[in-house]
Amino acid sequence: MARRPVALVAAVVLILEALGFVLLNWILSIVVDHQQMSLAGLNPGAMSVGAWVAGVLFGLYLLFCAVVLARTALRDRAPGGFTRIVLITCAVVHGLLGAFAVGPVGWPAFVGMMAVLAMIVLTLVAYGEPRTPVADADDGGEGIGTAAGPA
Repeated sequence: MARRPVALVAAVVLILEALGFVLLNWILSIVVDHQQMSLAGLNPGAMSVGAWVAGVLFGLYLLFCAVVLARTALRDRAPGGFTRIVLITCAVVHGLLGAFAVGPVGWPAFVGMMAVLAMIVLTLVAYGEPRTPVADADDGGEGIGTAAGPA
């Protein structure tokens, strides 16, 4: 199965996305600072710092998700409980960003977000929880077990 390459590609895409998001918020903070824009009387300096901090925090979140995906691919093992929840939240965030990006950015942004969402979900499904084998039913010593149970 192609689960390792998908996880690695998703990790690389998330790294690029994190860098792009930090760059976008950095530019936004510069524009807000130079234009002295204010929203409802907020200090423009606080808005500039807020945009920068939000970009860095979300970029770190995406980098953490990328590290989890890369570690999953390199070890070829399913992520643990907490990291699995983090990847699920990352998938949900990409679904929401894709839905919200259709209006202002357009359909190509939606398709890009859905591609990242698909890679994350495919990784989560492909590295699903290990299944326990079905215990053989007591068949009277004949050595033939049925998974369906008694008839």
